[in-house]
Amino acid sequence: MELTSVDPIPGASIFTPQKHVDDRGFFIEIFRENLLGESFVQANHSRSASGVLRGLHYHRKQSDAWYVVGGEAQAMLVDLRERKDPPAVATVDLTADEPRVLYIPPGIAHGFLAITDLDLIYWVSNYYDSTDEHGVAWDDPTISAPWRNTEPSLSERDRSNPKLEWETIDPF
Repeated sequence: MELTSVDPIPGASIFTPQKHVDDRGFFIEIFRENLLGESFVQANHSRSASGVLRGLHYHRKQSDAWYVVGGEAQAMLVDLRERKDPPAVATVDLTADEPRVLYIPPGIAHGFLAITDLDLIYWVSNYYDSTDEHGVAWDDPTISAPWRNTEPSLSERDRSNPKLEWETIDPF
């Protein structure tokens, strides 16, 4: 098992599991609590059509761990824990063909673009809490996230996420 940092965002990491393949198929251990140092209380399954963008969302009290079961995603991370213009941004490609788990700590805005039809499983460290649901515009000019699609399909929530305004974000 290999755990690597996501540069330039401290605390965000990628877990690359070993894939054991034989003529029957494969086996992958995709989660190990002692590796990530985090307890997760809920798992969710998200299905998105190609071209759907979800995000950017962030939490103060919740970590996420993402695993692509089918398809390909472009994950975007934006570090909101420190007030910097521009904030640190990282993009990570996640595919079912090359299994990896992306760990996202609190204070990191995150979103994904479904490059193909996509099935994503994700674990969260706290139960759903509407007071810990925050967002930033996916196309915020201060962030300048390098999305691979500039005209994605968005939910009403994600269409109405506000631009980044540091004075509205409490320090983490």
